[in-house]
Amino acid sequence: MTQTEKGREVALALREIYPDSACSLEWREPWHLLIMGRLSAQCTDARVNIVCRDLFRELPTLSAVADCDIHRLEELIRPCGLYRTKAASVKEACRMLRDEYGGVLPRTAEELLRFPGVGRKIANLLLGDVYGIPGIVADTHCIRIGGRLGFYPEELRDPHKVEKILTSAIPAEYQTETCHRFVDFGRDVCRAPRPHCGECPASVRALCRHYEENL
Repeated sequence: MTQTEKGREVALALREIYPDSACSLEWREPWHLLIMGRLSAQCTDARVNIVCRDLFRELPTLSAVADCDIHRLEELIRPCGLYRTKAASVKEACRMLRDEYGGVLPRTAEELLRFPGVGRKIANLLLGDVYGIPGIVADTHCIRIGGRLGFYPEELRDPHKVEKILTSAIPAEYQTETCHRFVDFGRDVCRAPRPHCGECPASVRALCRHYEENL
């Protein structure tokens, strides 16, 4: 089986298990996801969702965030950790989006990477969920599960290399949805530091190098 064939089989197997997977960040407007993606660094999506309910209630528009006093913004996002750095980048990103792009999220990774705090992971998340443009979101779940499945060595932790490998392996039409399913599968079964292989569906076990090598 080629890497591309395996990528398609993995995508279809996970679709059967998680037919309704979606982004775990609860956003309504594209600028919401821009902010939430930044806040999710070293923080759980669940906590980001809780924090942002209050954040967006107090600051309901892009301009409100861009013009917010930095100290107040820090207090609002403090539970997400790294709050000073995150507040500064969130405020500047919202200013850029408003002043340079008229509030319309760019449709290219190159432009999105100009925003403070936005790396390839967040850029691909934004493109996939907002515009349906394929891309691999190489978060911790994606990196861990891709290695265990055997797309690359398990010890590989470089998100850029993982993104490149999985972009070649997983057909474009499945990439965004498969990354969301990696998150669900990683939380439920293929956990860190040890996977729960006994709970893994047969359709995925049949494709997994880690399972094969640890029978």
